[in-house]
Amino acid sequence: MKDPERIARIRDALNESQLDALICTLPRNVLLLSGYWPVIGASVALCTCDGRVFVLAPLDEEELAKSGWADEVRTIVPSSIEELRTVNQAVREPLRRACRDLGIDCARLGYELGGISEPVSYAAMYLYGGSLVPLLREVAPSAPLAPADELLARLSMVKTPLEVARIRAACQICAQAFSKGKRLLRPGVAEVEVAARFRTPLSTWDGREFQKDEGAALRIERADGFVWCMSGPSSAEAFRAYARSRGREIGRQEFILIHCNSYADGYWTDVTRTYVLGEPDSRQLRIYEAALSARAAALAVIRPGASAADVDRAARDELRARGFDKEFRHATGHGVGFDAISPESRPRLHPQSPDVLETGMVFNVEPAIYVPGSGGMRHCDVVTVTPTGAEVMTRFHDHLEDLIIRDAGSAEPKAA
Repeated sequence: MKDPERIARIRDALNESQLDALICTLPRNVLLLSGYWPVIGASVALCTCDGRVFVLAPLDEEELAKSGWADEVRTIVPSSIEELRTVNQAVREPLRRACRDLGIDCARLGYELGGISEPVSYAAMYLYGGSLVPLLREVAPSAPLAPADELLARLSMVKTPLEVARIRAACQICAQAFSKGKRLLRPGVAEVEVAARFRTPLSTWDGREFQKDEGAALRIERADGFVWCMSGPSSAEAFRAYARSRGREIGRQEFILIHCNSYADGYWTDVTRTYVLGEPDSRQLRIYEAALSARAAALAVIRPGASAADVDRAARDELRARGFDKEFRHATGHGVGFDAISPESRPRLHPQSPDVLETGMVFNVEPAIYVPGSGGMRHCDVVTVTPTGAEVMTRFHDHLEDLIIRDAGSAEPKAA
């Protein structure tokens, strides 16, 4: 489905930056430029300052590439039984011809340079990395090259209405998975099994259609993601750089933190819910009430023109007033959509963030309380900025009663 607004934004950004074209290889940036999310990472997308979009894709991915909005898709064969060669060797001549045919072989080209968080699209991906510059110098030796990382970061920070609709569809898939997973929570189930039960429904939505606000259907071709479960004392470690499910069995009256990064056709979510089996104790109730109040305080600040730092401050002040300021161990949020879990993705809801919110920005809001040796509770939503304020796209299990599971039944029988 073509996204004229995204193409226009890229064209305008190129003209403002005095670049003639962008050449991107990272799957997230190929998606940004062409609406096609590569699988193995060997694809290249080119977009010119007059709005023409061109894609080189592996032959195996031709159908996926043509589902985007590229004006032309040409294929490459990264490896074959007839010839032993690298991806760079396979793409060199097709890329040289593409630059010549687009008239950009002597033009000023923007390219990826710096480090970036790249959500995985397959078990292993090819990354051009530092080989991209020598490749461009070979295929377009007369073209001046310029790093375009800041331009790409600005472009990806504000989503178009069609991109927001796709993220919303990803959130709907996530909601269905959490609904099914919650019903399967029982004492005695290992964290790794809980995570698997929540994850399985994420991948059963391929080929489904979702309704946009205007009534047009969005068809989702690829859906899946990652889910982790951290319970009891382990949940207090969920602020760290990565989550880890273990063989530990979940029990009654302890926090069960479920963290999910799911995707639909390359658009990602970042969602966490924290449940308890049975009646929470008085301290757990205080933690729930404090985190949910911090969430409400943050959401109330979100609007176009608001400071991202003020959103963080609203959540942090609420937790401080309730005695949990030291137990909030990370920022209130970061950009989501083209990214999954990168704290560097803008806008950053951080005490020192310089970012100012705009309509179309999408990010998570994740107030949390982590009590060492006891447990952690985090509530993470995906939010987009609208002209009138915040739209929470993960409107499920967002009240205290939704998170308390009083009818979880008895422990599951052990395997013989």
